[in-house]
Amino acid sequence: MGCLARLGCLILLAILAVVGWFTRSMWLPERFRTSAPAAEATWQPISSAGAERARTAMTKLSQKRGPVYQTVSAGDVASLALSEAAVNTNGFADSVAAKVVGDRMYMQANANMAGLKGKLGPLSGMLKDREHVEMSGSFLVVKPGMGAFVVQSARVGAVAIPDGMIPRVVDQVVRTQRPAGLPPNALPLPLPSYIGDIRIANGRVNVYKNTQ
Repeated sequence: MGCLARLGCLILLAILAVVGWFTRSMWLPERFRTSAPAAEATWQPISSAGAERARTAMTKLSQKRGPVYQTVSAGDVASLALSEAAVNTNGFADSVAAKVVGDRMYMQANANMAGLKGKLGPLSGMLKDREHVEMSGSFLVVKPGMGAFVVQSARVGAVAIPDGMIPRVVDQVVRTQRPAGLPPNALPLPLPSYIGDIRIANGRVNVYKNTQ
């Protein structure tokens, strides 16, 4: 009986340990909780090689028995987005790079301000001929075959662009007519019809297959 009693206690302790682990968010102080580490938020350059890597990763989603989603680096997905989105960076911007922080994608560039001066009201007088531009936002799948990068914040040099003026900044880099239904603060992004969603979370970009 003593042996059976000890065995019963061990089983009970094991059960309590499992229950305690799965309910730790309810009783464990926050500083002791563990979670999956976020990807390191470092700037990654935009390149044609990065665009090709992202394109190859996404192509796997078109396979019937392929993966349900693919994780793509910030630099690679931004490279593909800029190459596919009819965005004109030649002569407008150089040193383009991207990173993911939390649930947002950030893009930066050294940009020519000639097209923006005169369109930002009193802010125009604060701009140099070339300025550091930074945008942040998230991806949106508008419909099968059409996505967008929705710009949620923008900064030109030391100037934070008001939300109402962000579409004026976006218009400077879009070189084609905007598709109907696209938000005014969004860069159009043509997508293969087999792409169902693009989510940014925990410092990563996950591209999901369209399962419908």
